[in-house]
Amino acid sequence: MANQEDNLFKNVISHAKEYGFIFPSSEIYDGLSAVYDYGQNGVELKNNIKEYWWKFMTLLHENIVGIDAAIFMHPTTWKASGHVDAFNDPMIDNKDSKKRYRADQLIEGVIEKLEEKIEKEVEKAAKRFENFDRTMFLTTNARVVEYQKKIDEINERMKGALGRGDMADLKQLIVDLEIADPISGTKNWTEVRQFNLMFSTEMGSVADDANKIYLRPETAQGIFVNFLNVQKTGRMKIPFGIAQIGKAFRNEIVARQFIFRMREFEQMEMQFFVKPGEEMQWYEFWKAKRLKWHQTLGLGTENYRYHDHLNLAHYANAACDIQFNFPMGFRELEGIHSRTDFDLKSHEKFSGKKLQYFDSEDNQNFVPYVVETSVGLDRMFLSVLASAYKEEKLEDGSDRVVLKIPAPLAPNKVAILPLMKKDGLPEKAMEIMNLLKFDFRCFYEEKDAIGKRYRRQDALGTPYCVTVDHQTLQDNTVTIRDRDTMKQQRVAMDAVRSIIQESVSMAELLKKI
Repeated sequence: MANQEDNLFKNVISHAKEYGFIFPSSEIYDGLSAVYDYGQNGVELKNNIKEYWWKFMTLLHENIVGIDAAIFMHPTTWKASGHVDAFNDPMIDNKDSKKRYRADQLIEGVIEKLEEKIEKEVEKAAKRFENFDRTMFLTTNARVVEYQKKIDEINERMKGALGRGDMADLKQLIVDLEIADPISGTKNWTEVRQFNLMFSTEMGSVADDANKIYLRPETAQGIFVNFLNVQKTGRMKIPFGIAQIGKAFRNEIVARQFIFRMREFEQMEMQFFVKPGEEMQWYEFWKAKRLKWHQTLGLGTENYRYHDHLNLAHYANAACDIQFNFPMGFRELEGIHSRTDFDLKSHEKFSGKKLQYFDSEDNQNFVPYVVETSVGLDRMFLSVLASAYKEEKLEDGSDRVVLKIPAPLAPNKVAILPLMKKDGLPEKAMEIMNLLKFDFRCFYEEKDAIGKRYRRQDALGTPYCVTVDHQTLQDNTVTIRDRDTMKQQRVAMDAVRSIIQESVSMAELLKKI
């Protein structure tokens, strides 16, 4: 099963390059590790995902507005946020393979295996007993209870070591768990060392006068430092939110799994400012809203789940992930966090400026609490692409590869295909394209047999193909083909726009949330 999933993932990666979705960055120079470029079709899909998120946030919620903060920020910003002193990952190397790993992720791998054992026990029991009670089984089955006890012990020890910054104890935990390097198979580990994830550079024309600054590791701080600017100029009343889409940079120890973990990535974040004491109700509100946003795309409700954080960040009083079933298993897609008033208070302290909200009804000032929703755009892209990729065996015995991308997100909405390159068919096809291109992104192609062109559009994820033939010249009708069903129907040229619009409308998708 694991090999099948690995092969599927490899096929998705290969397909992404072959059809212009994602290329390795600087490929002619043998690439740059964990950095990727979005090709001509990838950038369209990416922009459509952005549009879906942006319109959900800023159009469907009258109390949410957007900003676009600079990547470069005053270096004290990152001192206030804690990134300068605490934005570290524990790093460990295997002396034989020369490979580097995050120590906590090696330990979490052991926990995942124990959790998988629990699920296997649950599955076996569920098949044996008709009235199976999962909760009771988890608390009474001796083997499961032992597994869970072991998980709790490992979690507690890892959390304690990370909290104390005790890298020696973290190394000892790896030794005690007998964790071997997956490549060399040996347990010949170095000591664990802290590794700061921020990229630094210098600002200034003269080296001596240069000021050390950082490429931002997250987009949230640009929102926090602009809290009062937005609140006052927009006359915003609590509760309200500020949304932003932007690049962030992290010098990851281990960046892997294609675009799932990269050193240059894009975030879609919204910080929602609320009254102290009301943060938990808004935390639950945004948990439900964000899950609904994801599920509305139709990628399968079973592919999403909540994962509550056991180890909360020092600034949070509640946190959970929305996980998605990627080809490599359930992983974090979006985080929802109740960040309390940590960020604004910290920026108050370091800047010496008040970042408070005046409540005219209660006639008092207070520092708002914050509920954050943060989704990785690149991970969102991967969830859509991997779910959409299908290898199908057709009734006639032939095969096809198709990207069943949700129609509103598809790079091209319709392909215009003249049956032949003569007899006035290309001219008629261009006439149709010129009518549709103001409403939809269109693709024109006249090379190869019509069947090959259909297959190519399937592989690109184009929802509809419109074929122009000799009958079109006689009665202004065309053949429109549906990507998912492959069914074809003859329709009047005038009806094409409405047929496509009904399926690909972003507005109709948003109305379902």
